[in-house]
Amino acid sequence: MWLNAHYEDRGQFDQDVKRVCETYEQAQGLREEGVNTISTDEKTGIQALERAAQDKPMKPGVPERMEYEYIRHGTQALIASFEVATGKVIKGSVVNERTEKEFATHIASVISTNPEAAWIFVADQLNTHKSESLVRLIASECAIKEELGRKGKDGVLMNRKTRGEFLSDESHRIRFVYTPKHASWLNQIEIWFSILVRRLLKRASFKSVEEMRERILAFIGYFNTTMAKPFKWTYKGRPLVA
Repeated sequence: MWLNAHYEDRGQFDQDVKRVCETYEQAQGLREEGVNTISTDEKTGIQALERAAQDKPMKPGVPERMEYEYIRHGTQALIASFEVATGKVIKGSVVNERTEKEFATHIASVISTNPEAAWIFVADQLNTHKSESLVRLIASECAIKEELGRKGKDGVLMNRKTRGEFLSDESHRIRFVYTPKHASWLNQIEIWFSILVRRLLKRASFKSVEEMRERILAFIGYFNTTMAKPFKWTYKGRPLVA
């Protein structure tokens, strides 16, 4: 599958892509200066599926075979934050639904791991990533006293554009760098999500959403201990050919 990027201003699009790539390039040096660079996003609709019968184990010349029928036990969403410089998942939040409240709560939990540090979050253009809850959180964490206005009326909170400008303000100790619309493949957390799917979710059997939540969080701990390393990011912003 391929999703073409859409843009009204090609120059602005190229500038936004370059900003994301430069953020990754600078992550290691910034970490040495006490700035944490985090790639964050949600993986929604993770199904807790229980296989209706046990898998048949592999034998010489015969691969393992998985039962086709399954029992549904519900779905969960995973909000995860990946540290670009170390390759570790700083926080994983498995939640019932993805709303601006859950995302802001997750970001707050990430910041709490080093509350005095500077943070750069790479995120896509989802509305929950430019929400009123997130603006109020960042304003509080950065001790910003200015009046934020009213959502839909005036000030910083007026609309997504004004909220996004506030959240990406480079003068703030905690700020966001946004991938262009339809270019969330620039977000490194998507690479980690693919690892999660291949290593855990694809062939797993869960008896409940609670079991799935526990195993996802256990996998994060296992990944950080045994597999974590920075991704080698080679893309520099040149157009990709489908």
